[in-house]
Amino acid sequence: MTTDTDRIAQAHQILADLGVTVADLQALEPGPRPVPTLATYLPHVRAAAGPGSRRTYGSYWDRMATEWGQRPLDQITASDIEAMHRTAAASTVKRRNGRNGRHAGEHVIAAARAIYNRAIADGHIAPDASPAHRVAKPRRLPSTRRALTTTELQDINAAARRSGNDVILDALLLRIHTETACRRGGALAITLDDLDHHHCLLRLREKGTTLRWQPITPALTNCLTDHAAARGAVLPTDQLLRFRDGHPVTSRRYDHLWHRIGQQLPWVATQTISTHWLRHTTLTWVERHFGYGIARAYAGHTDNTGPATTTYIKANLQEVATALTAMTGQPHPLAD
Repeated sequence: MTTDTDRIAQAHQILADLGVTVADLQALEPGPRPVPTLATYLPHVRAAAGPGSRRTYGSYWDRMATEWGQRPLDQITASDIEAMHRTAAASTVKRRNGRNGRHAGEHVIAAARAIYNRAIADGHIAPDASPAHRVAKPRRLPSTRRALTTTELQDINAAARRSGNDVILDALLLRIHTETACRRGGALAITLDDLDHHHCLLRLREKGTTLRWQPITPALTNCLTDHAAARGAVLPTDQLLRFRDGHPVTSRRYDHLWHRIGQQLPWVATQTISTHWLRHTTLTWVERHFGYGIARAYAGHTDNTGPATTTYIKANLQEVATALTAMTGQPHPLAD
């Protein structure tokens, strides 16, 4: 105890010699970091987000910045987010395939959670202080999409060939999605280097940065090769799908395509059938005839959620090619 008292006295003497008091030292201790305002912090959230998140949540982030931009993150409440959720759901434009604004309301909550997930990771707020995570997301309703019948699929392809200024391109788009069950973004991302003509494979890049080789028929392989050569895809990184003037196809082509088909087939417009219905159609057929494991591989699903048995029922490329052969009636070099 005597030694400690002596050391304290010595420390006080040193401070006195330096002209510094204990209060001066306490004033130098860093205080709690100020919580940034939403307007200040939102650019960091956008920069860290992927293109899909920016596209989906961008308009909601803009709305939040307008209403809450000058408020620190810890002064935005769950009630504020709940109120915006209700407003977004009520003000949604009514569409045939609408769900009374459920998706818009869900996106408000998801957009707010994206902000606070980043704020927690950056140490601006405590994990249990996020107001966005105190607002419950609305329960997801079952999808209205279904597998098309053989007759419906035939009618859709026939309608595509009867209209439009580029029926060859439209028929090719429908064929790609029917054979591969890929998503729209996957087809638009195909480059010349993604086509393996020898093995009749197509490399697909889809959401979640997934990457896979998908078997396609020799007929589709030849059509894609001829299409690329005729429309100016030269470099390995050139987008394969192109208009007749050589410009790359965009997602707008799909919008125009289904609008035209809906004009000829009213039931297509009534049910708001889209490209994703082709994915449902193909994967349902594969599952019914070849089982869940092969359908899962055909879809390109790589997530680990679900039953533990999914670990043991992975299908290989040859099994997917065999399913393709059975579905199309065309041989494939990798099929068993």
